[in-house]
Amino acid sequence: MNEKERAVLDLIRANPYLSQQEMADALRISRPSLANIISGLIKQGKIQGRAYILPEEKEIICIGGANIDRKFHLNEKTQLGTSNPASMTVSVGGVARNIGENLGRLDHNVRLLTVAGNDSDWDVIVRESSSYMDVSDVGQLIGKSTGSYSAVLDPTGELVIALANMEIYDFLTPVYLEEKSRIISNASMIILDLNCPKESVDYIKNLASAKGNPLVIIPVSSPKMNRMPSDLKGVTWFICNRDEAETYTGLTIDNEADWEKAVHKLLAFGAENVVVTAGSKGIMAATAGGEAIRFPAVENVHVEDVTGAGDAFVSGLLHGHLIGEPFEEKVHMGLLNAAKTLESSFTVRPELTRELLKNELEELQ
Repeated sequence: MNEKERAVLDLIRANPYLSQQEMADALRISRPSLANIISGLIKQGKIQGRAYILPEEKEIICIGGANIDRKFHLNEKTQLGTSNPASMTVSVGGVARNIGENLGRLDHNVRLLTVAGNDSDWDVIVRESSSYMDVSDVGQLIGKSTGSYSAVLDPTGELVIALANMEIYDFLTPVYLEEKSRIISNASMIILDLNCPKESVDYIKNLASAKGNPLVIIPVSSPKMNRMPSDLKGVTWFICNRDEAETYTGLTIDNEADWEKAVHKLLAFGAENVVVTAGSKGIMAATAGGEAIRFPAVENVHVEDVTGAGDAFVSGLLHGHLIGEPFEEKVHMGLLNAAKTLESSFTVRPELTRELLKNELEELQ
């Protein structure tokens, strides 16, 4: 048992009715970190009841991918059939996880629901994530590998080949999610990415609709659009790129009129709010009953790495939604967070705070 675990036990012995937030404040750590320590103590048998837990502030529940991303940077032109000198970088990723970290850095209470292997890759994800989200309910599967994405890049940065090991998410089933239904039903917002199997997407959509939880659906890629529900009724936000919008609507988006038409068709499927992104061309967004508005991307951005920019956009926009900002302000928060993430070498920029994003937005305006 380490020093932090002993400190938590001392607090519980002194007052078993402390809330997690009160304990986290006393120990000067984040509430997700505290929750993860308590989860470990329960598994060790050091805590046998849950009397210490009082009703907590509602959480944002992020459901979907949490991966390890590896990038191999070749020193010279690719040579097939032999070894190639290269350097490697490793980072944590996954759409649901990335969004969770952004929102955690923006001072929201976040819980991640996913499945992972009982391996060193998952240990890395926990180490990088647990300060910003509660990972104590993640399902660890013995004999399975944590999701990973490995890319080989030539000296110019072009992709040579990528390998995606995502079979673990086949186990992100309605059975696992039903075990967490009490947590999910109490969410202030549910954010779902399409790493989940289709039957799990349908389960969450039906549960959110029955309980009245705000639901956000974020596609991962066009091939995974076959996991989408048949309609968007009960979906608070549907945020996708142009390729994904084309796949789901059956429309071809060649110009701004097509872009606007796709947004309105997605609204007609039942979503309350729709955003269709187009990279450097900006976004088209609308709310039910309103006109579609095109928002340009932030200008004069020095792109360091595109990884994580889309997740940063979603996070900034949802942060604005959660704190009650007007529609256009929410979108601007998303665009700004995406732009700042493009300028960072990190998937989630480490300097991000609620106050910083507010100040950056004021400077931009």
